[in-house]
Amino acid sequence: MKRMLIALCALLGLVGLVAADDTPQERYIKKYSQMAVQEMIRSGVPASITLAQGMLESGNGLSKLATKGNNHFGIKCHKGWEGKTMRVDDDAPNECFRVYASVADSYKDHSDFLRYRDRYKFLFDLERTDYKGWAYGLKKAGYATDPGYSTKLIKYIEDYELYRFDVLNKVEEKEVPLSPLVIEAPKMAREEFHFPLTRELYSKNGVPFVYSLEGETYKSIAKYYHLFHKEILGFNDLKKDQALLPGTVVYLSFKKTHTQPGLDKYIVEEDGENFHAICQRFAVREKSILKLNGWKKAPALSEGDEIKLR
Repeated sequence: MKRMLIALCALLGLVGLVAADDTPQERYIKKYSQMAVQEMIRSGVPASITLAQGMLESGNGLSKLATKGNNHFGIKCHKGWEGKTMRVDDDAPNECFRVYASVADSYKDHSDFLRYRDRYKFLFDLERTDYKGWAYGLKKAGYATDPGYSTKLIKYIEDYELYRFDVLNKVEEKEVPLSPLVIEAPKMAREEFHFPLTRELYSKNGVPFVYSLEGETYKSIAKYYHLFHKEILGFNDLKKDQALLPGTVVYLSFKKTHTQPGLDKYIVEEDGENFHAICQRFAVREKSILKLNGWKKAPALSEGDEIKLR
């Protein structure tokens, strides 16, 4: 009898262990952890953050938005979204949310949403293992209105040890892209190009440029660098001369047809952003970017619009 009781207790303990592992949270982690890791390798968003947000936003994959719209991150339509939509009560009644063809599409859009919107780019300068910094940074950048959002993410990560998914092997580490702000940052270029070295020369996307000084014009800069006036205007996608404010980037060579890897697109933050200014910012030719996006002329941009850059 005693042996039977011991065996029964052991069996009950085993059943309890299985039951504890078979929770909605554990099922979600088992099903989507590898997807989160792959997105981390592709985009740089920590897998722990992706999983915690997915679990929180989708109710562990059981919400109406997740089951019917494959939307695991509560990403709303925004003006630039052209895919399917569905209406769900959220911060306000009957709000518009994105609908995806697959959960993988939702995960990819979430990563891109963070990587290519200016308001979130500072997060990628944090250590990928700094899940607390990411959690507080997401709230600071306005990802969610819930005042306890960061705390909830951190609790998910620590309760389920999601931080273990942020650790990669050496081969995988090499595939993770640098921070978009690091890639975009100007670099000193005094020895890379054949120009006079009496003033600071910089490069962006491999294109040499200077910052204009007080009183300079495109014509005066062209003369200083032994270029034709029309030539320097062409380098900067200008058809005619215009006023030159101090500190303006002036390219001294043709811009590239696309950006560097890791800056694949740009997501517009505000209505009315200037297409020319965006192309100047990323050192890419307007003509090439128009062709890449299938546009005949510079578009009127709205918040949420995506511009392919490579």
